[in-house]
Amino acid sequence: MDHLIDHPGIITAFTITIIAMLVLDLGVLNKKGHVVSNREAAIWSVIWISLAMGFSGIIYHYMGAEKFMQFQGAYWIEKALSVDNLFVFILVFGYFNVAKEAQHKVLFWGVIGALVFRAIFIFTGVWLLNYTYLPEMELFGQVVKINYLLTIFGLILIVAGIKSGFSDEEDEGSKDFSKSAGSKFVHKFFKVSPNFDGDKFFTVQNGIRMATPLFVVVTIVEFTDLLFAVDSIPAIFAIAPDDPFILYTSNIFAILGLRSLYFLLANFMYMFSKLKYGLAFILAFIGVKMIVAPFYHIETSYSLMVVGSVLILSVIASLLFPDKD
Repeated sequence: MDHLIDHPGIITAFTITIIAMLVLDLGVLNKKGHVVSNREAAIWSVIWISLAMGFSGIIYHYMGAEKFMQFQGAYWIEKALSVDNLFVFILVFGYFNVAKEAQHKVLFWGVIGALVFRAIFIFTGVWLLNYTYLPEMELFGQVVKINYLLTIFGLILIVAGIKSGFSDEEDEGSKDFSKSAGSKFVHKFFKVSPNFDGDKFFTVQNGIRMATPLFVVVTIVEFTDLLFAVDSIPAIFAIAPDDPFILYTSNIFAILGLRSLYFLLANFMYMFSKLKYGLAFILAFIGVKMIVAPFYHIETSYSLMVVGSVLILSVIASLLFPDKD
């Protein structure tokens, strides 16, 4: 089967685009912290989605419809599951009273960390999958080749979906983030100032170099992303388990658009009050897809339709039946 690694020109275009956009973002347009308006967030959301769709069009032209569908499926699954991540970011920023001017910088460095860690997870995961196939066996009258790692991933996703669907949002909202793993990590290795110093991660007080609460926040964001990757990375393996470059490029395009989506989401949370049920269903659906894959292959196009339909229905339900709060 044709793989993205067989098309170095496409990978080169992807790399140049991502680096150029990151330099433009931090080095030119956002040198100084500022409050991101809804208009700015909407424009950047459109830009990032357009870049992802344009890149998928290149994949379609050079690699065909199946790879195009794999990219689209992995992209929208990651995008959808990452919304849950953004809800946590809203809670973290609120807990530490992070100024709106500094939030963009925190999210930017959170994305940089995600670029590195997602690469490690995805390429290591695909490598492991090649060594976790059981010998061919006959089950239920079929000769099948089961990958026990994918089966474990599937079970994890089903359990995660069930837990997500029945989770208590009030418990999440009252969480003490000062006792989270990211906060404990910073306090273990650094002296932490009780006060912010603008958008700086480190400051000097009484001749002592100290981390600021903003550095604590960015570390919590990084740790949170690692935890959410436990769900989202196995989920996209169900789409293209043998092509890490399709998984990575789709993942990165989805993540890079999250900062602008965050600023929209923070102002329009009522539109997503029922989204957690949709995400729970998607996790369980992908988990079932992974488990039954040796016996029955669910086409990528059908998976994409299920994910898209569930997301749309979740938003419609949120608008029709908003939370009383």
